[in-house]
Amino acid sequence: MTVQSTDTIAAGLPLEKTPLETYVPPARPSLIGLSRDELAERLGEIGVAPAQRKMRVQQLWHWIYFRGARSFDEMTSVSKGIRADLAERFTVDRPEVVAEQISNDGTRKWLLRLPSGDNVEKAHEVECVYIPETDRGTLCVSSQVGCTLNCSFCHTGTQRLVRNLTAGEIVGQVMVARDRLNDWADRENGTRLVTNIVMMGMGEPLYNFDAVRDALLIVGDNEGIGISRRRITLSTSGVVPNIVRAGDEIGVMLAISLHAVRDELRNELVPLNRKYPIAELLQACRDYPGASNARRITFEYVMLKGVNDSLDDARLLVKLLKGIPAKINLIPFNPWPGTAYECSDWDQIEKFSEYIFNAGYSSPVRTPRGRDILAACGQLKSETEKLSARERQALRAMAMTD
Repeated sequence: MTVQSTDTIAAGLPLEKTPLETYVPPARPSLIGLSRDELAERLGEIGVAPAQRKMRVQQLWHWIYFRGARSFDEMTSVSKGIRADLAERFTVDRPEVVAEQISNDGTRKWLLRLPSGDNVEKAHEVECVYIPETDRGTLCVSSQVGCTLNCSFCHTGTQRLVRNLTAGEIVGQVMVARDRLNDWADRENGTRLVTNIVMMGMGEPLYNFDAVRDALLIVGDNEGIGISRRRITLSTSGVVPNIVRAGDEIGVMLAISLHAVRDELRNELVPLNRKYPIAELLQACRDYPGASNARRITFEYVMLKGVNDSLDDARLLVKLLKGIPAKINLIPFNPWPGTAYECSDWDQIEKFSEYIFNAGYSSPVRTPRGRDILAACGQLKSETEKLSARERQALRAMAMTD
């Protein structure tokens, strides 16, 4: 199927890709990703009386999102009859781990299969990355199979856009990580490994707004998964109409994939800039609800040798961000097969960072993580699509026995 778009860049690539497919639910859909109101509706479908639904919803919410139950049989506070009725119609399945790779630095990347109806051969796959640090554990979550955009420096952007993920498939990535890390212990003991969520995986979150919103509201719910909204960051390449909406309806931290300070260069690096240029993007940031010195907007800036790393670029970056509560996250470019870009020299990155810091902005340089397993920023792409059936079966067997 040919990708259609009404907006094209000079080179003929679309600014935005159209999804090639839509989600087809399995015969027994999972309850993961459902809100309390939706859970109440499902309980009504199996005959639970309205007077009981609020209590039953709270029980399901606790078992699914707080304790991470893998089956209805585990939900011992729910009556056997209701458990049996639920099991006939629904599951609490997460995405399936097809393969797990562990980097030399401890970063983990999971290739996850998302069933499409009952046809396993048509199942889609996404990648999810866990980055352990001394003071936190960050999970990088995907929002689409492929990506809507064509950012020239990003490996994920070279993929076609297959479809948007559902809220359940987004929440399911968090639950898979907790499963694999044995991370469902009670919060009170302070041993949680997944402490932060970043919507920086495959896809453009603001082109899958409703599902991302619904998923993050569940992830941030204190009676369930319980990750504070101040520890959840949504990254966008600049879908201006949905930026302020995200602040109003989701209320998480915002990150902007900026990467250039002049429209002509950003048009090349982030072609969406032709639709929403830098001035419009930065005005949306100024209008972002809740932005303050305590809730700064992060501007992501990939360092590309000889492209966007001059001190003139640094000076203009400081000028552009004046008046926005901001920090600048400098990202050494992570190479991938076939890219035409190189990472800036380390001395130049340090000079760039020092200029920004002296101008009054925090300018950390992100330490590349998981490069050896293509799990670093901009590298995610479902490489196992290229594997033979035998290789895929072997990887799956390894994942299941870990």
